[in-house]
Amino acid sequence: MDATDNGLTVAVLAAALDRWADRMDTAADELNALDARLGDGDLGATLGKCAQNIRAIRPGLDATSDGDLGQAFKTCAMACSKASGSSFGTLLAVAFLTAAKATAGRSALPCSELPQLLGDILGALSARGGAALGDKTVLDPLDAVRAALASLAAAERDDPATRHAAAVRATERTIEVFRDKPNRIGRARMFAERSVGLDDPGMIAFRHMVESLKPA
Repeated sequence: MDATDNGLTVAVLAAALDRWADRMDTAADELNALDARLGDGDLGATLGKCAQNIRAIRPGLDATSDGDLGQAFKTCAMACSKASGSSFGTLLAVAFLTAAKATAGRSALPCSELPQLLGDILGALSARGGAALGDKTVLDPLDAVRAALASLAAAERDDPATRHAAAVRATERTIEVFRDKPNRIGRARMFAERSVGLDDPGMIAFRHMVESLKPA
């Protein structure tokens, strides 16, 4: 979002998805390597496929740049649901679908509603994947970003650079806090002791996503 930020619109979402997809491509090898230490080693490949699918539907978002934000999110959810591999792709689809429900029929989402939207997504991901806060998953940095945005004053939340910096700081702090804790869910829980001292791959993927959303 730029200096004249008026909230999240289809046009803003489309531009952000371009940066997001590029970042998923560049991060793929790193995420595969991280995932291989505790999982199936396909996290980067899955997110790369999601990026490819998002690019395929991108022209349609440009055609409706002033249209229904909920429909745009739903299109993204369908694109990510087609990516096979890591369960992270499914969670990403759930996140987009949750956003679609929250913004159905709306052309914009005010920045003041971002914390609530992230909270809704957090609840949906927890219900779908069975994880809880503290399990050392993507939910932990997501909740930290939600809380960071909620704590900003209205003027700060409306400033794209301030909002992004707060999200990055919250994500980094969460990764640092959980690095020396064990994973408590998913395949990694079977190697709980081995996971101590290692970053959770999903958290690192989330960091890449947050960083990619830096205002142009």
